[in-house]
Amino acid sequence: MNKNQYVNREISWLRFNERVLQESVDVQVPLIERLRFLGIFSNNLDEFFKVRYATVKRIVQAGKSGKSVLGGERAKDLLDEITSIVIRQQKDSQVILKQIEQELEKENIFLIDETEIQPHQEDFLKTYFIQNVGPSLMTIILNSVIEFPTLKDTAAYLAVKMVLEEDNSAAAHESPNQYALIEIPKEIDRFIVLPREGNRNYIILLDDLIRYSLRSIFNMFSYTSISAHMIKITRDAELDIDNDLSKSFIEKISSSVENRKISDPVRFVYDSSIEADTLNFLKEKMNIEDTDSVIPGGRYHNRRDYMGFPSLGRSDLMYERIKPLPVEGLTLDGSLFERIAEKDHLQYAPYHTFMYVIKFLREAALDPRVRTIKITVYRLANNSQVAASLINAAKNGKQVTVQIELQARFDERANIEYAEQLQEEGVRLIFGVPGLKVHSKICVIEREEGGDLKRYGFISTGNFNENTARIYTDYTLFTSHEAILKELNKVFNFFETSYKIYKYKHLIVSPHYTRTRFKKLIDAEIANAQEGKPAFIKIKMNSLTSYDMVDLLYQASNAGVKIQLIIRGICCLIPGIPGMSENIEAISVVDKFLEHPRIFIFGNNGAPQVYISSADWMTRNLDYRVEVGCPIYDEEIKQELLDTFEISWKDNAKARVFDAQQSNSYRVSAAPDFRSQFEMYSYYQQKLKDPGENT
Repeated sequence: MNKNQYVNREISWLRFNERVLQESVDVQVPLIERLRFLGIFSNNLDEFFKVRYATVKRIVQAGKSGKSVLGGERAKDLLDEITSIVIRQQKDSQVILKQIEQELEKENIFLIDETEIQPHQEDFLKTYFIQNVGPSLMTIILNSVIEFPTLKDTAAYLAVKMVLEEDNSAAAHESPNQYALIEIPKEIDRFIVLPREGNRNYIILLDDLIRYSLRSIFNMFSYTSISAHMIKITRDAELDIDNDLSKSFIEKISSSVENRKISDPVRFVYDSSIEADTLNFLKEKMNIEDTDSVIPGGRYHNRRDYMGFPSLGRSDLMYERIKPLPVEGLTLDGSLFERIAEKDHLQYAPYHTFMYVIKFLREAALDPRVRTIKITVYRLANNSQVAASLINAAKNGKQVTVQIELQARFDERANIEYAEQLQEEGVRLIFGVPGLKVHSKICVIEREEGGDLKRYGFISTGNFNENTARIYTDYTLFTSHEAILKELNKVFNFFETSYKIYKYKHLIVSPHYTRTRFKKLIDAEIANAQEGKPAFIKIKMNSLTSYDMVDLLYQASNAGVKIQLIIRGICCLIPGIPGMSENIEAISVVDKFLEHPRIFIFGNNGAPQVYISSADWMTRNLDYRVEVGCPIYDEEIKQELLDTFEISWKDNAKARVFDAQQSNSYRVSAAPDFRSQFEMYSYYQQKLKDPGENT
């Protein structure tokens, strides 16, 4: 495999996270939002090490090179490269954090540490510590424990070193150093807002309040000095599911999730100012290996908590919350079924309100003529109105079938709890297909009309989650198209009889057909180009990592097909290379909302074919998941999707260009600033003013 043909997916992912970090320095981004992007960057990095770094480490431990699956890179070399990039990014993020803190001070927002506490603030902080923090602290004296404690990969710790007074250590025949670990309590807000002083706001991190209180915590020791430095570890989050036939699937997943707590560590991050003897003591006790990523960091870890940085009533330092718009021609007051029976409708959250999905399910739950509801569930909100509607439907005597994916990464425990709750309320559950994750986003209901059963349903690019629908962009198609809905029923049948492979005329369904159907669509564009006809491909998705699909796009480019790619995250394709990809342009848009839709447009000699899908072009989505892509037949909606793609493509404010150097450089344009997410909202506002017209 030629390294010059592909970008390694892990390296490309780190470049994506660098784009997130870029948002934290962009002056177009409000100041508190910039802090929150730092939190997203940190949270992303945690998940990367739990999953991707852990996978590469497993390849190394198995004694394999991994070159065939890693874009031509040796696994061991890749681990070293990842660590090097992450160390640089961590240093950059520390500099950025200091810059933001300085800018916050200009806004009279001051983050103070334990050395900056003023006498008049002491009573408040001591009381806060005694009442809220002290009772929650888990503190372990390390010298006296036989076995080093198992550290949680979701927690941060203060590694405490006390230099004991000479008489004390000598009498006990001990080391002069006493070590301890303090776990930072997760249930307490990381940011403690002190009483306001005039127009000044003061915030201290929980870590620093604990540092301030060290003498109180360790008052039983006599020492000459005490210090505390933060550490954290990240553990392998891959699920190893056992083959015990006596266990239910829920029991197996529950057991695997529990085993994550003691899985192998893959990353160790420490405060770079920690004393050498303390660091060596910890690394020895924790059995840190050569294949683990050891990252010297700053004073504070778990900076994902900055995603929840307090607003302090400063709406001027945050993005203005948009008011979700109604879908043209679709009302929340009357019957959705009546409107959907007339024509298809497209919801594009968060520009449109997600309440149409909730309304659809609640209407189905109460309508006496609705007989069945079938839906797939991947990630639900904490207090899910979707789940409540399905339970309501079951209580009203509807036959409700829910395919719930228990292996949705990092949502396993929540989905297990929802599964048990739904089951208790009479909802029929399906747990998918052995060896495949169910990632499709589909729903079908059957309603009795005139003595016959009529179907209604929706197909989406994103999860049925009202919380993430406020910040993720996703399409949902509401339809009563009988042929499409009959094929959606086939997908549900496949969940129950997976040995039977169904044929689909309309839908593009993984794992059996997605790769081959898209190949045919690409081949058709190649044929058009070779015949001198207009030929183009436009794709928007989260990630492009399948080398086979990259090769197909290279073939199309060489045939003269014009290709535009909008890839938010990982992109293993290298555009703009003469003789390989000179007809391919690729950008990534990272902005206020997380770009999440998948849309595929093929020129088709002047009559574009348009699909929305739950599937990215990754091997897992093509071959190891149940995914559903849906054709768009309604001409107005087709034009709407073409319009929204063009709006994203025209972005010259938040678009970064993919290139061979992976430079993450912003697109340079002589045109006036065009920020696609803001323009998208304006587009839908305009559609409501001019119904039926396209802008």
